[in-house]
Amino acid sequence: MTNPRILIVDDNAMNVELLRFVLGEEGFVVESAECAREAIEKIASFHPDLILMDIHLPGMNGLELTQLIKANPVMQHIVIVALTASAMIGDKARMINAGCDGYLSKPINVDTFSASVLSFMPGT
Repeated sequence: MTNPRILIVDDNAMNVELLRFVLGEEGFVVESAECAREAIEKIASFHPDLILMDIHLPGMNGLELTQLIKANPVMQHIVIVALTASAMIGDKARMINAGCDGYLSKPINVDTFSASVLSFMPGT
């Protein structure tokens, strides 16, 4: 199996660096984007297997971006996992209803995060 390709969409540089380090240590190939426009460009050039999507982004939020990706036949196969500190009752259902394939909460547990991400990968 080739190393999973992960696109992190998050505008918080510290979050991105932590996620990049944790996933990189487990052999994931990681790219990142700070906003919706950059994410669309990275999807076209990087071809991720999975997107870790922050919900609170500048401009277009993560749920709107998820809906845009899932509505596009070329991109709709990409697994999108919401990664957010929003953990109120109903938030997970709202993210799934928007098209996310899963949900992980922040802050992450560095010991189990890579395995959690891997569990969303197709064929695992």
